[in-house]
Amino acid sequence: MNTPFSLSGGNQQKQSRVVLARDEALLDGAGKIDQAVLSRLLDDAVVRLTQAPSAAEAWRNIIMPDDVVGIKSNHWNTLRTPPELENMLKTRVLETGVKESDVSVNDRGVLNDPVFKRSTALINVRPSRAHAWSGVGSMIKNYIMFLPQPSSIHGDSCADLAQIWSLPEVKNKTRLNILVMITPLFHVVGTTFNKEYTWAYKGLVVGTDPVAVDAVGLQIIQSRRKEYFQEDKPLNPPAKHIGLADTRHHLGTADLSKIELVKLGWSASMLI
Repeated sequence: MNTPFSLSGGNQQKQSRVVLARDEALLDGAGKIDQAVLSRLLDDAVVRLTQAPSAAEAWRNIIMPDDVVGIKSNHWNTLRTPPELENMLKTRVLETGVKESDVSVNDRGVLNDPVFKRSTALINVRPSRAHAWSGVGSMIKNYIMFLPQPSSIHGDSCADLAQIWSLPEVKNKTRLNILVMITPLFHVVGTTFNKEYTWAYKGLVVGTDPVAVDAVGLQIIQSRRKEYFQEDKPLNPPAKHIGLADTRHHLGTADLSKIELVKLGWSASMLI
């Protein structure tokens, strides 16, 4: 099934639109997500992305009533996709008329999930974080669980992660990519999580092109690293897979000059 906002692996748009939406009130003083603010932020981003007149129509432009929808989340225990956002996405999908039996939220079990096995549409959602093997973990890398052996693609700093997007379980199915940048992780030493290297960015990066979304997220991470370390401190290893997803695999656009970046909401310390 095709919609105006489906992305076919291997096809590049002349200019990819990416929406960066932020709200200073997204987190309360204890760091808890305000669900009403998150709901509004998500809908506003999708409206601007699709240029629809309303949130309901925007979601209907992305998901059709007869779709079978897999919401590919990320459940890394120390910085997972917020359950509040997973629930919102499932609700938005159901509101388009999709049957409840035709929608599933999953991460590591996607290959055995009956909904994902017959899916016609995917929504890709995960937090942005520095990663010891690939530089960053973001949209492109989030589909690694569609490989029977995820470690098989770890060579050369995960340079060819974009190959995953040509798998039959994935190809031509992704309707929306949502990079969660509420409290992103900008630095990591080995595989050890250190909360000191997160910060309250309070945003979402949304688009149909996973490479463009990742390129925007990477720029924000790099800018935060420079701000924090007071010097240019490159990611180690570099997130080479994002650029190669464009130049080698032709999945999407990594060149920021070719990305239409729409900025919504809170502008302080936007870093891009």
